[in-house]
Amino acid sequence: MTIAFVFPGQGAQTIGMGKALAEAYPAAKAIFDEVDDALGESLSQLIWEGDIETLTLTQNAQPALMATSMASMRALEAEGVTIGKASFVAGHSLGEYSALASAGSISVADTARLLRTRGLAMQSAVPVGEGAMAAILGLDLEAVRAVAEEAAQGEVCQAANDNDPTQVVVSGTKAAVERAAVIAKEKGAKRAVMLPVSAPFHCALMQPAADVMAEALAGVDIKSPAVPLIANVRADAVTNPDEIRALLVEQVTGSVRWRESVQVMAANGVTEFWEIGAGKALSGMIRKIDRALVCRQVGAPEDAKAAAET
Repeated sequence: MTIAFVFPGQGAQTIGMGKALAEAYPAAKAIFDEVDDALGESLSQLIWEGDIETLTLTQNAQPALMATSMASMRALEAEGVTIGKASFVAGHSLGEYSALASAGSISVADTARLLRTRGLAMQSAVPVGEGAMAAILGLDLEAVRAVAEEAAQGEVCQAANDNDPTQVVVSGTKAAVERAAVIAKEKGAKRAVMLPVSAPFHCALMQPAADVMAEALAGVDIKSPAVPLIANVRADAVTNPDEIRALLVEQVTGSVRWRESVQVMAANGVTEFWEIGAGKALSGMIRKIDRALVCRQVGAPEDAKAAAET
């Protein structure tokens, strides 16, 4: 059995996530304390007792999901499972930061601050209402790329997330994405769903945010991860800190190549994926990519205990 640890992105957030971990494991509680200190505010109170609308704001959701993932990692460690159990780490969009923190590449405090900066920068890159994203269901990547190109008509429309063989997300200006949704259905898509997001992530419109992240990442110490990272924009293993820094900048405007990333890990012997943190979205995608792959969710004390017994 060869294992990869994978880390969720935005959309997985829920009120109360990680609270049971913090109550059961002092090391998990210390993660939330460290993130609160790094941000100079009680993000943990928002996560556990706040309202979902505020938690879902990009600048809150990103560090909150990372904190929950890292609390899950500390719970695993308390049960005797270290990062060395994994052959690879990977994360979906912001989850890539959680993956790097889990592998000791970036400190938890620096990761929290980077994700707060990233969330604010991504939100402010495009005025609210000018951008959009849509999930195209039932067409493969090449078909969706053709749809996006036809829909652009001089505006921005790109394949942003290649999630699994049945789902590719497009991102860009609102009018272009709406055209893409119509064209996709004409070309045989089962559904085209406009997503309830506040900005058009992972497309060229995010360049102002990429510039902000280039500056922010330049001032952060990045070490070689303890296990290789499968990077979103390359769908390939990376361990060099300078490459990681550059790929995190490129990731802001680049596509999340999740389907290919999972295939690369499977081709390198991974048979089991542990989804570390909130939700089960990645496990659902992974099963659609390859039904032979085993998925395990680690987001609660009982999950950590069960994982330690494998």
